[in-house]
Amino acid sequence: MTEELERIVDAAIVDADIDTVALTAAADDPRAGAVVTFCGVVRNHDHGRAVSGIDYVGHPSAESILDGLARELVTREGIHRIVVRHRVGGLGVGGVALFLAVAASHRQQGFDCASDLVERIKAELPIWKKQYFTDGAHEWSECP
Repeated sequence: MTEELERIVDAAIVDADIDTVALTAAADDPRAGAVVTFCGVVRNHDHGRAVSGIDYVGHPSAESILDGLARELVTREGIHRIVVRHRVGGLGVGGVALFLAVAASHRQQGFDCASDLVERIKAELPIWKKQYFTDGAHEWSECP
């Protein structure tokens, strides 16, 4: 594959904290005029209820599905690299659940690709969350 045509994907499901600085650096590409990032974090509320944390559980196929989504989107014109991580396990408020970086020739290509990747992950990735509330209750959400 020639330098001009090389497109790189680094996708993984992880059970440790996501290093957003290192992943942003890993997305660097000399062909890119923009590196667009998205960082999805655990918020302290959901539908009017106070949240204390979330457990994410992934199906064994989740990593290959995540990789496939990234490989599909990296073929878009002007997209050179996609680095994406989704966390499983327990996370407190402020914890990084999803991080991605897209290196693109132009900013709009990067914004569009990053937005589409987040939406596809939310719709297609078999990862479910158990949300814990400050009153001691919990609920599962985003389950098929």
